[in-house]
Amino acid sequence: MAKLSTHFLDLPVANPLMNASGVWCSVASQLEALAESTSGAMVTKSCTLQPRDGNPEPRYRVLADAGQLFGSINSMGLPNEGFAYYLHYAQRHDHEAKPLFMSLSGLTLDDNLTMIDSLKDAVTPTILEVNLSCPNVPGKSQIGYDFEAMDTLLAEVSSGYQRPFGVKLPPYFDMAHFDEAAEILNRYPLVAFITCINSVGNALMIDLDSETTLIKPKDGFGGLGGDYVLPTALANVNAFYRRCPDKAIIGCGGVKSGREAFLHILSGATLVQLGTALYEEGPGIFPRVLDELAAIMDDKGYQTIAEFHGKLKTIA
Repeated sequence: MAKLSTHFLDLPVANPLMNASGVWCSVASQLEALAESTSGAMVTKSCTLQPRDGNPEPRYRVLADAGQLFGSINSMGLPNEGFAYYLHYAQRHDHEAKPLFMSLSGLTLDDNLTMIDSLKDAVTPTILEVNLSCPNVPGKSQIGYDFEAMDTLLAEVSSGYQRPFGVKLPPYFDMAHFDEAAEILNRYPLVAFITCINSVGNALMIDLDSETTLIKPKDGFGGLGGDYVLPTALANVNAFYRRCPDKAIIGCGGVKSGREAFLHILSGATLVQLGTALYEEGPGIFPRVLDELAAIMDDKGYQTIAEFHGKLKTIA
């Protein structure tokens, strides 16, 4: 029988599944549902220093076409309850039962450093993730696409936090960009993990009947998720797994069943996040995906995740 337990940053984890930041993690009741679910770990909504209402509705739409593609488009605009709210939750979370990641997405470098100072001083084993990819805030560019700004931020966070942390990255599409981003990340040994990917930014989906965009913010432009981004997500996971051998990878993008979870792990992901599918199905999705992942492992003769983690083959 396949064993789904694994380790992340030397922490034992019951299984590799967790939520994607922004999904089922905005308020305490949702976080409690994750804590009680069968996920192996969990992450908070990416938060700003102060609470935000986010972009106007409609700002999220599920996509399911006749070709059986399943996905979503969103332009949420970082709606969240503010840093203090999530820090309060983190301070009362049972970290021994389930690791908790706290995702920060300050609107300025100073905001990020202020939150990081507070988190450092708090008595909590929460794992810090700094979100360098928020594609849906009007007027704000993604730090992950500004390599100079990314280098500056990582230097400041490393100096100020002085303990291991991780980053969430946007998707990259050019080998040169994989190389440049990895070179920057590898300068900072305290960057212990990389989460990739955030949604594919600035997609546009249109309702044929009304000839209207599906979402309101940014004239209908939003982040794409689900089946549409799986190949891009796998490419980013594997690219950084190969280029950053001393860092753990968290895979996110296009996971709706055990099949996609297996592919992310095969590509190099230690943990695997569920986004669109979790949004639509709720935390009850975790036992289903875990059962499917275990069945695939049994069929292939793998008893542990370590036996196929990062073992992607290429054609000679």
